[in-house]
Amino acid sequence: MSHTAQGWPIGAAVLQFPHTTHDGRSVQDAPAASWQRVLDEVAAEGFDHVDLTDSWLRPGDLSPARLAELSRTLKECGLGVSAISVTRRSVIDPDPGTAAANADYLLRSLDAAAELGTTVVCAGLHRPLTGAQRRAVWFWHEPGGADPADDERTWALAVERLRTAGLRARELGLRLSLEMYEDTYLGTPESAVRLVREIGLPNVGINPDIGNLVRLHRPVPSWEELLRPVLPYINYWHIKNYYRDFDPATGAYFTVPAPVEGGVIDYRLALELALAAGFDGPICTEHYGGDGLGVSARNRDYLRRVLAVKLPAVAAARAGAGQDRTQGVRP
Repeated sequence: MSHTAQGWPIGAAVLQFPHTTHDGRSVQDAPAASWQRVLDEVAAEGFDHVDLTDSWLRPGDLSPARLAELSRTLKECGLGVSAISVTRRSVIDPDPGTAAANADYLLRSLDAAAELGTTVVCAGLHRPLTGAQRRAVWFWHEPGGADPADDERTWALAVERLRTAGLRARELGLRLSLEMYEDTYLGTPESAVRLVREIGLPNVGINPDIGNLVRLHRPVPSWEELLRPVLPYINYWHIKNYYRDFDPATGAYFTVPAPVEGGVIDYRLALELALAAGFDGPICTEHYGGDGLGVSARNRDYLRRVLAVKLPAVAAARAGAGQDRTQGVRP
């Protein structure tokens, strides 16, 4: 393995921070001191990396001078960038102009990632929240946008645009990670694997954010069924968890955010499976509701404890498998 348990890059998501300042200005246009106040909070929770989730700040839309300001601010806060996460900017949005603009924005985000010294840009095909989703207690209680099923033309456009982004990422020495999300072409393991295979670039893989799927208020496969098919393709990971329940008398589903060690996804086993499959990418801890940053820090500490046990075990298993293959072979 290329990382130790304590050295594994685990970044904090900043999705819980608003995109406007207290005085109503866009974070995008705010002075660097405003960015530093948020990043200082991340560092104070013990993080040495941050996932620059673009719902807070869009590095791909910063001028060169402002991008340099961001880089300096990150260094002053002692933070590396585990990834830039491009959210709700589908390159196959139903509006052609929006889709094309999103594709260009993804390319700019890759350029910004290279300038900031990160190794991953995470993108997906999910769209902006609907009005009903914004009004819901939790947005996943309401359906969002869906990619058209059995539409080979739209599928081909997704492959083409994500391959173009993957090629740019390869030129820059970056990974492009595609986030699993319901009702998109990344909404099932089978579809996500097909998409990555058709893109056909070794630096393009999957972010198995199966928390996005287990939280849905409808029947979903078990977390293992969602994770196992994508294991060979994981190159980045948004990790979060949910409590999930079902009342057969009424047919009602119930889900709320949970700390990573408490929800329905067994991340102790999930990490073991991923490590055995060769996963070595950065991780981002997320949490919705309450003090999302504080819970993310707790999640990080739990993951480091698990990694401290699982990394040596996986390494020993590999060594044993190698020894078994050599037994009985004459020199």
